[in-house]
Amino acid sequence: MTDPTAPTRPVRILLADDQPLLRTGFRMVLGAEPDLDIVAEAGDGVEAVELSRRLLPDVVLMDIRMPRMDGVTATRAIVDARLPVRVLILTTFDLDEYVVGALRAGASGFLAKDVPAEDLVTAIHTVAGGDAVVAPRILRRLLDRFADALPDPAASPPKGLSALTEREREVLVQVARGLSNAEIARTLSVSETTIKTHVGHVLTKLGLRDRVQAVVLAYESGLVRPGA
Repeated sequence: MTDPTAPTRPVRILLADDQPLLRTGFRMVLGAEPDLDIVAEAGDGVEAVELSRRLLPDVVLMDIRMPRMDGVTATRAIVDARLPVRVLILTTFDLDEYVVGALRAGASGFLAKDVPAEDLVTAIHTVAGGDAVVAPRILRRLLDRFADALPDPAASPPKGLSALTEREREVLVQVARGLSNAEIARTLSVSETTIKTHVGHVLTKLGLRDRVQAVVLAYESGLVRPGA
């Protein structure tokens, strides 16, 4: 039996940014947290992928714009390799056009580089725990802004979409519109626990990692229209 009083393992982090000064800043902030452990630093995307394969960190803090390989391509390489590694994108601008591509590549979310330290720490723990950190409303604003770049003619319709029940599709639509579980529960007059269960079923049936990817899929499949 696991001892509930036993200390948990620190979250292992890989910093990937081509600016040494920024990496130093993140190391100073995160290094002060006893439950976070920075295991390595990468100065470009190629190095980030190599270190992810070798060290298997829990979370990669990934810059978007880096030499040799950008953060979107590096994220896709990590996800395609099915590594037990989560990617949290860091960007200079909230509405960076690369962010949508990074989310489609399998990133677990994104933050601006000037995010408050406590929010960054919370985000890292959230991502390490298997959830996403992009607020649905922020993601919706991104998708609305870059709607022209979303359609992917080469992509096949999601196979699992037809497997969703009517209520699960309804919940997916509400998630894509930016509602939290509590807000969806009020809208549909059911308990928040029930909504959480439905969201879990949606993710499982569609083979998605988190609700961020569910929102992107809802837009790409036409279930929800940008600006609607």
